[in-house]
Amino acid sequence: MAELHLKSGRFRAEREADWRRLEVLLGKVETLGAVKLRREELLEIPLLYRQALSSLSVARSISLDQNLTDYLEGLCTRAYFVVYGTRTRLGARIVRFFRHDWPAAVQALWRETLASFLISALAAVAAYVLVRRDGDWFFSFVDAGLAGGRDPMATTAFLRETLYSPATTSEGLSTMATFLFTHNSQVALFAFALGFAFCLPTAALMVMNGAMLGAFLALFFSRDLGFELTGWLMIHGTTELFAIVLAGAAGFSIGWAVAFPGDRTRVDAAGEAGRRAGVVMAGVVVMLLVAGLLEGFARQLIQLDLVRYAIAGLMLAGWLAYFYWPRRVAT
Repeated sequence: MAELHLKSGRFRAEREADWRRLEVLLGKVETLGAVKLRREELLEIPLLYRQALSSLSVARSISLDQNLTDYLEGLCTRAYFVVYGTRTRLGARIVRFFRHDWPAAVQALWRETLASFLISALAAVAAYVLVRRDGDWFFSFVDAGLAGGRDPMATTAFLRETLYSPATTSEGLSTMATFLFTHNSQVALFAFALGFAFCLPTAALMVMNGAMLGAFLALFFSRDLGFELTGWLMIHGTTELFAIVLAGAAGFSIGWAVAFPGDRTRVDAAGEAGRRAGVVMAGVVVMLLVAGLLEGFARQLIQLDLVRYAIAGLMLAGWLAYFYWPRRVAT
């Protein structure tokens, strides 16, 4: 036992100065932040960290004093988070997400976004043509509950009234906004979450969403209300439909990685695609919240068609510029 204490004391005496120095530097980082350290001190931390890890390895291998081993484990853990852990403040992290991470992730999925948009657009065109030829097709694309009476059996006067019905109470508008946000979020999340099944469920959801839009357009155009309906829809639709298209793109990226992993395993490929798609989906929720507010409030509070079109155009231009405007690579 005496020999073990002698070994532990000699081991500690030879290295304790470096441990104490590392402890001082870690204390500065934890209390003042890394920006307060000089360049020499920043370069010193990784070197001292590796020395502490080496000391911990030796202490464990020759069964030195347990208190010494515990001390070194704690010191190395603290140093690990300083060397490898993120020290970005929450506010800075949020700013980085909106300034770089989200638009960069969307740009990286431009092929999937294009595919998602084309599938939705083609489904909308197909449904439009079918409903214009035979109104009974409408019920194949639109659930009666979602239609809310706006179907081929409704009168033109009723259809027009639904586009310009005045807002009643703020409570009613809040309830509508909450319902629409929840519904649209579910569609987007399903499109994303089901993408792993080789893209097929995501593609089906894009078809369903596009066909529903085409069916509504066909119904209102047949009553000479197409211009009015488009403004009523697009005041929020340029944001909402864009968000759903991006959710579909996120789902496609995961499904494609699973189907064609390349040199990676399918789990690794799906994990890599999922991290990027997850960033896109975090932003999609923000877009759906904005769309829900526009749909629940602005759409009924604003009764002028040209104002509705102006808001729709500004929102679309804003999203396109935000996502695809060239920007410097974040460092």
